Amino acid sequence: MTTFIVLKILGSLILPPASLAVAAILCLLLLLLRRRRLAFTFLGLAVAEIAILSFPPVSDALMAHLENQARVAAASAPRCCFDAIVVLGGGIIPAVPPARPFPDLNDNADRMWLAARLFHQGIAPRIIVSGGGFMAREDAAATTEAAAMRLFLLDLGVPSEAIVSEDRSINTIENLRYVHRMVGERRVALVTSAWHMPRALLIAKREKLAVSAFPTDFRALPETRPFWENWIPSAESLLIGCVAVREILAINLDWRIGSEAK
Repeated sequence: MTTFIVLKILGSLILPPASLAVAAILCLLLLLLRRRRLAFTFLGLAVAEIAILSFPPVSDALMAHLENQARVAAASAPRCCFDAIVVLGGGIIPAVPPARPFPDLNDNADRMWLAARLFHQGIAPRIIVSGGGFMAREDAAATTEAAAMRLFLLDLGVPSEAIVSEDRSINTIENLRYVHRMVGERRVALVTSAWHMPRALLIAKREKLAVSAFPTDFRALPETRPFWENWIPSAESLLIGCVAVREILAINLDWRIGSEAK
């Protein structure tokens, strides 16, 4: 089992909704062992975690911590003359025929839309789409993220010869490592979600890849909601909070990034 899979599983288990299921199981086991206080402590912590992360001011603050770093990095990015636009994986779910015959856009699909806009603005002559897939098959189309992104970018008017695929990576570290092998020391425009950009920049620094930040998919936007929605716990806020916490933990605890990049 790879480090990537282990970290993915652990990250899922400590955050809702899996954390509630884990706490419920521990609670039942501890009740059987007559450890009532400890049992209800675990269950209470899991419920508190959900309540806190679903409260909009909390989830917005956690997300803004990441997105503000992306805004600062983007402010210093030049607007032209890059070797390539690099789109990190995560914005599209590959096709898995026959169950899912076509790729499926997800909440991070803004990454591809921004990449196409930047290409049409002429900031770089090519787009590198980066991302493999656990379910990839050689006999089916678009079963990697890179292949799925290529299809979408073609529909957005990007010519086929301007799209270069990196379809071996399964995480951000591999995304940027393989891209570095493709571009060498040349500077690239890095496109990813704003919440993902701080970690991507740290990894790019470690991999010695010259990048400028072009973040998208901003989510901490309380001013865009009716005022009452900013004070009512919601599933959307819970999702935003979980994404932010997972990313903050990855930045601070993932030993693969390396302390020299921080």
